[in-house]
Amino acid sequence: MDILNILISDSFWAASLRIATPLIFGVLGALICERSGVLNLGIEGIFVAGAMAGWMAVWFGAGLWGGLLVAASVGALFGLLHAVLTVPLGLSQHVSGLGITMLATSVSYFAYRTALPNLSSPPRIEPFQPLDIPIISDIPFIGAVLSQQTAMTWLALFLVLLVWWVLERTPLGLAIRAVGDNPDAVDAQGLSVYALRIGAVMAGSALMALGGAFLTMSAFDSFFFGMVNGRGWIAIALVIFASWRPGKALLGALLFGAFDAFQVRLQTEVGAFVPSQIFLMAPYVLSIIALVIVARRAEYPRALLKPWFKGQR
Repeated sequence: MDILNILISDSFWAASLRIATPLIFGVLGALICERSGVLNLGIEGIFVAGAMAGWMAVWFGAGLWGGLLVAASVGALFGLLHAVLTVPLGLSQHVSGLGITMLATSVSYFAYRTALPNLSSPPRIEPFQPLDIPIISDIPFIGAVLSQQTAMTWLALFLVLLVWWVLERTPLGLAIRAVGDNPDAVDAQGLSVYALRIGAVMAGSALMALGGAFLTMSAFDSFFFGMVNGRGWIAIALVIFASWRPGKALLGALLFGAFDAFQVRLQTEVGAFVPSQIFLMAPYVLSIIALVIVARRAEYPRALLKPWFKGQR
C-alpha cells in the first residue's frame, strides 16, 4: 500500500471535495445562525427535509434548479418555526432545535410514504452531472479535481465567498455579527434584533436544506432513509472548528471529506486484516481530535444561546 500515492492522486481529492460539499452547505448555514446568536440543532432534520423535498420536486417535474429552490424554501420554513420559538418567545434553543430535527425527519418520511405508498424502492431521477469547464479543466491537478464536480459543488464554493463577503464587508453582515455579540447595541441603533435573528436563521436553514438536496440530486439519484447519516451533527461541530469563519469552515469540511475518502481507500487495501468499523469511525475520531485542539482557542459569539427581549437589560 502506498499512502503517498493516495494522497497525491486527483481522484482522492475529487472524492474529498464531493464528500465535503453537503458539509459546506451545512456549516455555512449553521455559521450564519450562530453568528446571529441562535443555535440551530434542527440541522439534521432540515438536511433530511431538504433531501426529500428537492428529490421529490424533481421527480414531479420541477427540474433540478427548481428542486433546489423547493429544498431551500422548505429549509427556510423550518428555520422560521425554530426562529419564532427561540427569538421572540425565548424558548430553549436546544429543545426547539431537537424538536425541529424530529419534526422535519418525521414529516419527510410521512410525505414520502404518502406520495409513494406502493413503491418498494425509491424512483430515480436524473441528477446533476459533472461540469467540465474548458479553461479550468486545463489546469494541472486542480483541473482534474474540479472537472469531476457538479454544479452544486461550484455553488457551495461560491457561497463560501458570498457568505464571507456579506458577513465581513457589508452593513448587513456587521448587523448580523453585532446581534450575535451585543443585541442591546443593535437595538440602540434602531435596528430590529428580532428581524435580524429570524432572517439569519431562515437563510441559514435554507443553506442546510441545500446540503441535504445535494445528497439526492448530485451525490445520488434517489431518496432513502438514513442517507443523511449524521452529517448535520458533523456540521455543527465543524462550525466550532472553523471559529465561526467561512474560510475555515471550508477547510474543516474538506478535512473531514479527506478523512472519509481516505478511510474508504484504506479499507480496500487492508480491510481483510482490520475490522471495517475501525475505518468507519476513523473520520469522526479524527474530526473530534481536530475539534478539541482548535476549540480551546475559539472565540464564540457572546450572545449565542442567550434569549433577548426588547426593553429588558
